[in-house]
Amino acid sequence: MTTIEQFEIKPGYSVSRILKGGWHLAGGHGDIDRKQAIEDMAAFVEAGVTTFDCADIYTGVEELIGDFRTAYPELAAKIRIHTKFVPDHDQLGNVDFKYVETIINRSLERLRMDQVDLVQYCWWDLSIPGYVDAARSLTKLKEQGKIAELAVTNLGVVNMQELADAGYPIFTNQLQYSLIDARAENGTIEFSQKNNIHLLCFGSLAGGFLSDEWLGKPEPTEAFTNRSLTKYKLIIDDFGGWDLFQDLLKVLRTVADRHDATIGQVAVRWVHSRPMVAAAIVGATSTRHLDENVRIFDLTLTDQDYADIEAVRSKRQGPEGDCYDLERDKTGRHGSIMKYNLNDDRD
Repeated sequence: MTTIEQFEIKPGYSVSRILKGGWHLAGGHGDIDRKQAIEDMAAFVEAGVTTFDCADIYTGVEELIGDFRTAYPELAAKIRIHTKFVPDHDQLGNVDFKYVETIINRSLERLRMDQVDLVQYCWWDLSIPGYVDAARSLTKLKEQGKIAELAVTNLGVVNMQELADAGYPIFTNQLQYSLIDARAENGTIEFSQKNNIHLLCFGSLAGGFLSDEWLGKPEPTEAFTNRSLTKYKLIIDDFGGWDLFQDLLKVLRTVADRHDATIGQVAVRWVHSRPMVAAAIVGATSTRHLDENVRIFDLTLTDQDYADIEAVRSKRQGPEGDCYDLERDKTGRHGSIMKYNLNDDRD
């Protein structure tokens, strides 16, 4: 029976090398059956996926996890829960300790926890001052015992250094990293190696584009109803366009054939191989791909596999810049599809 690998980030703190992502249970990804979603969480834990990723701004997801913890207390005792602190863009000039404390207390209440395992800090617009002070507020809440570990998400090297200099203890960094998005290699990995910061990677399957489903398919021209596909099609365009992406899928299919695997399994296993990567986050609205995800750990890529993949990947044209620079520009192609104010929409 396949065992899902665990990664020890530090003594006493391990994560499953696949994290169950929560974004796909939020708005914009289709209707969610709450009862089924909670039952699915139990199935993931039973399969060995013992780390859940969510956020204060993922509509209803913290509450779902809280309901799961109540319905399945024995399974809940086996998991780590990672959430985020993402103040609304329109509130960035007003973020004080009370604001930070209110959001963290709300997450604890929703999750039905006294202490959250990990809080990942994001700040939409780094030209607006206050993000260092907000980080200090999170550090104070950690000292009070409400947070076990602190992390960042979607911050570049310069800003991570600034937070580290201010005494913010960066445990992990959640960022977008995949075969078609190498921005982590533009300084972040080097910084992580120097500062012992492990990476939790989302977008490793590019919203499902890195799969057999898209091999040999014509370039989509209609608007997507799925937010993930909208987001990652832009990354494909920056990577080098649909033809180069199809070349990559063909190589991934060849590699997968050598191992009786799928393209998606190869894509995730490649991410696992990168320096400082602790885990990949796999978004799922159901258990439909759970068995495929578990069998990722039957796969060991060879030197020839890596060389064949790199032969195509080396032709990439982008995306350029540090992690999340493109998405932070609200007027750009990537930033214009983002939702920057989600805390004020709910209680």
